[in-house]
Amino acid sequence: MSIGEEIYQVRGREERFHGRVFSVVTDQVAMPEGRVVARDYLRHVGAVGVVAIDEHDRVALLRQYRHPVGRPLWELPAGLIDVAGEEMPAAALRELAEETDLVAERIELLVDLHTSPGCSNELIRIYLARGLSSVAELNRHERRDEEAGMQLGWFDLDDAVEMVFSGKITNGPCVAGLLAAARSRAQGWASLRPASAPLPS
Repeated sequence: MSIGEEIYQVRGREERFHGRVFSVVTDQVAMPEGRVVARDYLRHVGAVGVVAIDEHDRVALLRQYRHPVGRPLWELPAGLIDVAGEEMPAAALRELAEETDLVAERIELLVDLHTSPGCSNELIRIYLARGLSSVAELNRHERRDEEAGMQLGWFDLDDAVEMVFSGKITNGPCVAGLLAAARSRAQGWASLRPASAPLPS
C-alpha cells in the first residue's frame, strides 16, 4: 500500500460529467490531520504517444488544431487508449499508422508522463519508434474532423529540441518526448525500456 492510499483515503465519489474521453468527479478525501475535503478532477482513459525517428535522425511531428487553446500545435503522433483489450504498444503502433501513414519495425518505451496531476489522472506512455516505412496506399486510415487537417512535418531531432526552447513547441507530451529522445540518444539509447514494461505503480 502506498503512502497516498494509507493517508489520503477516498471516502466518497460523485461523478459530475461523463464523456467519451474523460469524466469529471468530486472525491471526498481524508487529509493527514483527519479533515475530509472535496477534490475535483478529470478521470482520463489514458493515452499513448510516439517519437518516430527515421534513419536520418528526423522526427515526425504533426500540426493539429486544438480547440481548447484555439490554435494548431506541433505534436507527436498520439491517441487514446479507447479500443477494448488493446495493449498500449499496439495502440501506439495503431496511432502511428493512422496519423502518419507509417509503420515501425520496433518500438521501445521512452518515458511515462502524468500530464497534469493537479487536475487529472491522465497518464500518457511515450514510445520511441524506429525502422519506419510507409503504410500501403490501400490500407491508409481515413482521417476526419481535426485529424483531416493535420500537417505532417519532418524535423531533425536537434532542431525539434530547439523548437521546444524557442516556444514553437508547447504541447506537453511532445516536449517531454523530444527531450527524452534527445537525452536517450546521447546515452546510446541505454535508457530505453521494453515496450511492455509495467506501468508506474
